[in-house]
Amino acid sequence: MTHTLGMTHTLGLAAATALLTVSSAWADDAPAPPPPQHVWLGKGQFGFLESKGNSDAESINGSIDLSRYDDGFKNAFYVGGLYGKSAGIVSAERLEARGQSNYSITTHAFVFGGLRYEHDLFDGFQYQASLTTGFGYTFIDSVDDKLAGQLGAGYRRLRPETITKDDSGAVVSRVPEDATGEAIATAGIDYLHKFTPTTTLTNKFLLEHGSANTLSHDEIALAVKMSSKLALSVGYAITDNSNPPAPLKKVDTVTTVNLVFSF
Repeated sequence: MTHTLGMTHTLGLAAATALLTVSSAWADDAPAPPPPQHVWLGKGQFGFLESKGNSDAESINGSIDLSRYDDGFKNAFYVGGLYGKSAGIVSAERLEARGQSNYSITTHAFVFGGLRYEHDLFDGFQYQASLTTGFGYTFIDSVDDKLAGQLGAGYRRLRPETITKDDSGAVVSRVPEDATGEAIATAGIDYLHKFTPTTTLTNKFLLEHGSANTLSHDEIALAVKMSSKLALSVGYAITDNSNPPAPLKKVDTVTTVNLVFSF
């Protein structure tokens, strides 16, 4: 538990630092214009890496974000995946899907309901699926800075599995354990800062705490626009599961270089 609390503190540090950095300029920042209503907005991103020679490796990742504003409601959906091989052996395979609906109760406060599903072949859990609800608040909503946080509770089902690998690193067996359900507490932070009209930093933090496992995920990305529709993004994500089956590591990291397209 000490490791988990320390890791959670580290993962949330970037977002907390962001709040301190922008709060002094908040008062002078122009408010953001209202978002377009009754239309879907979105972006997709795609990345591929291949190396040949003394070592062979390849990986591919992609995701799609969609959002829609309808008066007091905001609906957001995300689906993303990652697949990688090293020396001909599959080393990463992950799929995540999530959706959230917000309803504004004041200019800055909102209530939310969310669904999330994660399937990762190498983190020690066959799946983690959660249903959550709670309260959120938009602390900053200006042209150059946006910061929102949320707290809630819900229910999660997860199924651990024991993974055995041979000396080459290939998986030779998977033994699923019993699926369990539990009540969880959840927290999230969503931050955006525009350095210039073409350069944007984003940071998203998610925490799901339960008795069987505490999941912490922090993702930071820097995107530079090449046109009104295309951008290049460099990202870093860190995921910590507090209680994966032995001998799996608790922490996974992913570094990406992606082409981003808006629609």
